[in-house]
Amino acid sequence: MLLPPTTPSLLRRMACWLYEGMLLFGVVFIAGYLFGTLSQTRNAMDNRHALQAFLFVIFGIYFVWLWSKGQTLAMKTWHIRVLDRSGRPLSQGRALLRYLWSWLWFLPPLVASWVFELKGGEAFVIIIGWVAIWAILSRFHPRQQFWHDALAGTQLVDARPPKR
Repeated sequence: MLLPPTTPSLLRRMACWLYEGMLLFGVVFIAGYLFGTLSQTRNAMDNRHALQAFLFVIFGIYFVWLWSKGQTLAMKTWHIRVLDRSGRPLSQGRALLRYLWSWLWFLPPLVASWVFELKGGEAFVIIIGWVAIWAILSRFHPRQQFWHDALAGTQLVDARPPKR
């Protein structure tokens, strides 16, 4: 009987998540430069909603492309792979669904910050608090997967090379 793949620990998944965030600075820099050049934006506050929409699309392309290949660079570093529930690589459609559901990491606190007009430090605390809650909620999943993975029909699995 084949055992289900092992879910990486919450600590490893969150370390990968933080590393992914650091790598995204490069993606944001290049995309922001491209957007500013193409739109001839001189002030960062001009066209900011268009820039946010552009970055949403760029992030989508980045994650869908790499998840459909199995791993982002951060996931390779931390030996984590994303698969569908059957253990197969993600289709681009499934990767897109995962990308959309993954916004549950940020959408609720962003909406709360907007509704209650929170700025700066207050919004930061709400976002960090929600990220911590969302991560801890994975402990209640039967295989300790993140809930956006459960909703998208995906799973994160341990991809460490076998011990010699």
